Amino acid sequence: MPIGRLLGVQTQEPATVVAVVVAYNRRELLLEVLEALAAQTHALSAVVVVDNASTDGSGDAAREAATGADVVTLTRNTGGAGGFAVGAARAMAEHHADWVWLMDDDTVPTATALAELLAAALADPEIVVAGSRVVWTDGQDHPMNTPRRKPFVSRAERESATRRGLLPVRSSSFVSMLARTDVIAESGLPIADYFIWNDDFEFSTRVLRRHRGVFVPGSVVVHKTAKLGATDVDPGERFYYEVRNKVWMLRRSRGLSPVEKAIYGGSTLRRWLRTFLGSDNKGVLRAGLRRGLRDGFRTDPRPNHIALAGLGQASKAVSLVERGHRPRGNSLGTGEQTADAAQARFSLLLPIYAADKPAYFAKAFTSSVNDQSRKPAEVVLVQDGPIGEELQAEVARMIDSSSVPVNHVVLPQNVGLARALTEGLEHCHNDIVARMDADDIALPHRFEVQIPALVDRGLDLVGSGLFEFAGDVGTILATRTPPVGADRIRAVARFRDPFNHPTVVYRKSAVERAGGYLDLGLMEDYWLFGRMVQANCVVDNVAEPLVMYRVNDGAYARRGGWAQLRAEVQLQHRFRRSGFTTRTQWLRNVAVRGGYRLVPERIRRAAYRRIIARKGIGV
Repeated sequence: MPIGRLLGVQTQEPATVVAVVVAYNRRELLLEVLEALAAQTHALSAVVVVDNASTDGSGDAAREAATGADVVTLTRNTGGAGGFAVGAARAMAEHHADWVWLMDDDTVPTATALAELLAAALADPEIVVAGSRVVWTDGQDHPMNTPRRKPFVSRAERESATRRGLLPVRSSSFVSMLARTDVIAESGLPIADYFIWNDDFEFSTRVLRRHRGVFVPGSVVVHKTAKLGATDVDPGERFYYEVRNKVWMLRRSRGLSPVEKAIYGGSTLRRWLRTFLGSDNKGVLRAGLRRGLRDGFRTDPRPNHIALAGLGQASKAVSLVERGHRPRGNSLGTGEQTADAAQARFSLLLPIYAADKPAYFAKAFTSSVNDQSRKPAEVVLVQDGPIGEELQAEVARMIDSSSVPVNHVVLPQNVGLARALTEGLEHCHNDIVARMDADDIALPHRFEVQIPALVDRGLDLVGSGLFEFAGDVGTILATRTPPVGADRIRAVARFRDPFNHPTVVYRKSAVERAGGYLDLGLMEDYWLFGRMVQANCVVDNVAEPLVMYRVNDGAYARRGGWAQLRAEVQLQHRFRRSGFTTRTQWLRNVAVRGGYRLVPERIRRAAYRRIIARKGIGV
């Protein structure tokens, strides 16, 4: 679906294509690029030029040119990565682009370059990225931008591309990349903190993780670099960015699968070795390698709303696109909600594993599906590894009796909750996803309350209160009431989880933008919610208890002990490293929360009941 329709904006036919050119101190080349864009046989709907704080008058020259470019001048240099994030956001927010054509200011397209890209892309609805053939000024293929065939490509995809003279690819280059904006809205903009190098690789692999991309030989652009050379030509001090960003990519990006990361990681090491062997500045490269490895492992790229803050309308456009990719009215900036909460579809994500009790699972399933006054559109039931025959029989019975479709996702081995939830999210067909645990009970009106709250208030994440119970459902041990209001939630999040994790309903796209679920024993949810808060997701809670949370004999034991202390320290270290907490908050949390893990279970149980939960509240 084109971004215009995704945002509630009426788009025009044929497809709206907006070129995005990132410029920095190449005034004459920029003007040549603009002239070439104006001469395209397939006319562009608009051209966005992002002037990255140039000092040679590039921005003014672009404004004065007769091409009518929309020039966005930044007050600081954000690198190619930041420039493309700003430019793509501008094209989507202001020009309602269905496609963006991303290119550098030293890329001069031939007259039919866009027509060839668009023809290839529109011929197959599964194609969301198309890249051009890049040549140097003498007409030979530029080694810096040589396409690489997609590994593990299916026979059907390969034959489909070959019939039309195309090459399936896993990544593409910002030298000339045509990308569909609805997929950008789902996958996210380029990550600004990459600054230069590997920003296009990370972005395109992320966009193409579940979609197809092609290299289009008939679309030709001239990359007017100062000299002809590949990416492993001696980079000097810029080698730091190559190392840091590649480590970030392999550690943090969702663009590559684990197998792909192993393959590309090995390829990276070989390329680095070639770079060292061919360099006359090995000392500079060694320094860049040390700094890049240090920063790549010790830091993470910041969310775009932080990295690109303070840039006026450019910052606003980025924020609106990253947070406003769902229907919000006739334009991104109105804030009016036109989405009909009564029609919003959502998925129920329910993980199970071998230790779950069949009777508890049956109650969790029935209460969340058949007994709900508002039912999910589908259930994604993630089975984390082999389960016993009794539980397997109960799973089959629940699937047969379900009033909605059930997608039973079976993982051959137990991979842990974080990875199981990640796998489950990939199978959810709706952006709105409700979480449920296999031993809890949802009150019948849970989704009737939470779904309208999420949709009508434009939230990314909403939780609720819950009742704790043990044994008989009528025996309520405590009520856990979460903080309500975004400001209160953000303040509380620095010390404790502001959401009761079995109660949450969230947007899948917001979870993915925050990095998804990551392994951190019994802390996966808090770690995710903290990153969502830090990423400026729109969050809130419903104070009303909507879920009954089963507290068994081992619940309080799991909240303490040395293993839980290690997980707590890891969590606090990650919060501190990401800038989510201050040093003072980090010290407080390690002392108080960490100390709590070592308190004897009997005392811990009493303290929890008195301090965290309010006792004696009945159904």
